[in-house]
Amino acid sequence: MENEAVIRLGFFFGVLIVMAIWELLRPRRVLTMSKLVRWSSNLGIVVLDNALVRFLFPVLAISAAAAGQKNHWGLLNNIQLNDWLYIVLGVLLLDLVIYLQHLMFHAVPVLWRLHMMHHADLDFDVTTGLRFHPLEIIISMLIKLSAIAAIGPSVLAVLIFEVTLNATAMFNHSNVKMPFDVDRILRLLVVTPDMHRVHHSVAIRETNSNFGFNFPWWDRLFGTYRAQPAAGHEGMTIGLSQFRDPKKNNLFRMLVLPFVGDPGSYSINRWGKEPVNRNK
Repeated sequence: MENEAVIRLGFFFGVLIVMAIWELLRPRRVLTMSKLVRWSSNLGIVVLDNALVRFLFPVLAISAAAAGQKNHWGLLNNIQLNDWLYIVLGVLLLDLVIYLQHLMFHAVPVLWRLHMMHHADLDFDVTTGLRFHPLEIIISMLIKLSAIAAIGPSVLAVLIFEVTLNATAMFNHSNVKMPFDVDRILRLLVVTPDMHRVHHSVAIRETNSNFGFNFPWWDRLFGTYRAQPAAGHEGMTIGLSQFRDPKKNNLFRMLVLPFVGDPGSYSINRWGKEPVNRNK
């Protein structure tokens, strides 16, 4: 699709700037780390992730969708649908895949080692939504390409999904304050910051909840929804119990974390249990 890169970059920088300003004007929580240190590390990961994807994958999501439409690959490319229904189903099914993928990264020990870099952030703001280990990004890209081949979404559906996923990841990881009633209504349609912040709680029963990125419906449907953290949003502890040293939250430590870090007791098969504080 023409201008795909322009559209994606425009939305990326637009949402990043809007949420950063909102965080500055109406923060939800007091941050514990230097923003300069965190942002340089978290945004450094973004640059590395994108460079790696461009280098390793000659075919990206939009191109895969175009090839699927041309060659009639995938479920949706082989049934008669209204154009709009074709787009809506494509976006919804891709979002379901991302929900299940997120669940899998919490359930499979080797995948959790990669994903815990995302959760090891000691603060929660717009850059947390961009903080993923390069190996997790590669695996996610392989899953996404496989899902596109199997589902057969349209090119437009994939573009909408990609732009929405990137935008909502920054939105729902933002340290922003909004009225309770607004959040209550909004989270019926999209994952809000207060909803997803629960997922970044140090408490295991809260970490293993609210897996959705774009839409909140999968968590409600599959029983992984948790409305609020037990300690409240101002009182909850962000991160993982085994990683509490701010000095270890630099770019190098983040990259080696899956190989040298303690995975802790956060596996999804320990649903409902509390972490052991290893620093006591």
